[in-house]
Amino acid sequence: MHADPQQRYAPPTAEVADIPSADDAALGGRGARLLASVIDTVVLLALWGVVAWLTPWNIFSPSTASAGAATMIGLGLAGIVLFLAVNGVLLARNGQTVGKRLLGLRITRRDRSPAGLARLALLRYGVGGVLTSLPTVGMFYALVDCLFIFRADRRCLHDMIADTVVVKA
Repeated sequence: MHADPQQRYAPPTAEVADIPSADDAALGGRGARLLASVIDTVVLLALWGVVAWLTPWNIFSPSTASAGAATMIGLGLAGIVLFLAVNGVLLARNGQTVGKRLLGLRITRRDRSPAGLARLALLRYGVGGVLTSLPTVGMFYALVDCLFIFRADRRCLHDMIADTVVVKA
C-alpha cells in the first residue's frame, strides 16, 4: 500500500526486462534457416530442370511467362507434387526439408510437438504459395514474410500462420 493516496495509481517502479529463456538457444539460427532455404530451392530447381528436359513442362522457357491460366495452375500443381515428392517423407517423419535436415534444423509446433504433414503442407507452405502467386500482393507478402525472421522469436509470417517454429534438431 502506498502512504500517499495520490500514488496509488502510479506505475510500478520495479525494473522489468526481457529475460532470454533457455528455449531461445534451441531456436534455429537465421543464417542456417536462410542456407536451408537456398539448398531447398537449388534442389527443386535442379529437379525442375530434369522435368523440363524429359517433358514438355518447362518452367524456364520464356513462353511459360505468357502461358494461359490453366498452364500456370498445372505447373503450380506440378511444383507442389515435386516439392512433396522430395520433402514429404522428411516433413512427415521429422518436420524437415532436405536443407533443414542437412543443417540440423526441424519444424515443430510452438510447444515443440510434431507439426504434422497436413499442417506443414497446407498452412506453412500452401498458404504462402498461394499468396506469393498473387500479383502485387505476392511480392509484398514475400517481403514481409522474410523480414519477420528478425523478430526476437525468429518466426516468419508462414510460421505464425501455421503455428510453427524452426528449432535445432
